[in-house]
Amino acid sequence: MTRRIPVLIVAGFLGAGKTTLLNFLLRQRQARIGVVVNDFGAVNIDAMLVAGQVDAMVSMGNGCVCCAVDVGELDQMFTRLAHPANRIDVIVVEASGLAEPRNLIRMVIGTDNPRIGYGGLIEVVDAEHFRESRDRHPELASHLRLADLVVVNKADRVPAERLELLRREIGELVRGVPVHATTHGRIDPELLFDPPERSAPTMAEQLSFDELLHDHDHGDADHHHLHDDYDSVSFTNTTDLDPRRLIALLEDPPPGLFRAKGCVAFAVPGDRRKFLLHMVGRHVVFEPTAWSRGETRETRLVLIGSGLDTAAAEARLRDTVHTAEEPLDEQTLLGVWRYVPRELSDDEVSAAALI
Repeated sequence: MTRRIPVLIVAGFLGAGKTTLLNFLLRQRQARIGVVVNDFGAVNIDAMLVAGQVDAMVSMGNGCVCCAVDVGELDQMFTRLAHPANRIDVIVVEASGLAEPRNLIRMVIGTDNPRIGYGGLIEVVDAEHFRESRDRHPELASHLRLADLVVVNKADRVPAERLELLRREIGELVRGVPVHATTHGRIDPELLFDPPERSAPTMAEQLSFDELLHDHDHGDADHHHLHDDYDSVSFTNTTDLDPRRLIALLEDPPPGLFRAKGCVAFAVPGDRRKFLLHMVGRHVVFEPTAWSRGETRETRLVLIGSGLDTAAAEARLRDTVHTAEEPLDEQTLLGVWRYVPRELSDDEVSAAALI
């Protein structure tokens, strides 16, 4: 099954640090990033800031992508970026500071492009001016509730006690969504997407302004304590899972969980399919397929988050293992089928079941 390219939406009000975060990702050399710059205004400042650092870019001046009525317009951009010749690993849509993230999310999820998948909404907020921004823009609260990850940027500009209070305030607002504090837009790319395994020569010429824009003078050693390292839990089990229990976990995830990925074997009698799981925030996708020849039938899952209680998350995963005293049948898979993309044909699903 062709790997979908995740589309990350980076939103936040003017000056929060969206472009700084994007530029930091582009300088990591870990992946080929396609960018849709959604700058609102006649002079596309953000496009100028990322020029020369991106593998393929479609820049939208004089307009806001979230205002486009025709989803096909965004699809055309994704099609250009996702063309196999570009070897793009992730697409980042940098939303205008005036953009409505709900519309952008709908456009990404609603795309007909089979090579594209929703990678999550990252809402960037300014630690120093959060309360003023919220007072000036009350809609900020609703934007944060849509986020899959909240990045509290400029954490170096506020005292540690104030930062902790701010994170607690945002955490209560977003209810379980990870809140990640950083400075200079620094965030580990592996929290957001899976960098591919490539040899160094393939990526050597990716960026054109390496020396000019290198991050060495930000004082990494001095500021490392401002970064929340992301947390991850790996789970492997040869005993098949109870689909009802796994769905309950995904629909009420552990606080701080941002992503989940892997493959699942369910203990439904006669069901021999492998279910690939992709989860970002509250967006869950299962893709039924066949086990590869010689592949061990086992569940292999990875949970990734910020501020994730790894022990509690692992305990909840163990609780999804099927126990013999609870009989299962095809009806118990209904919760899983709710999250299977409609474009997967009946023939594909049936073929996977027969292998």
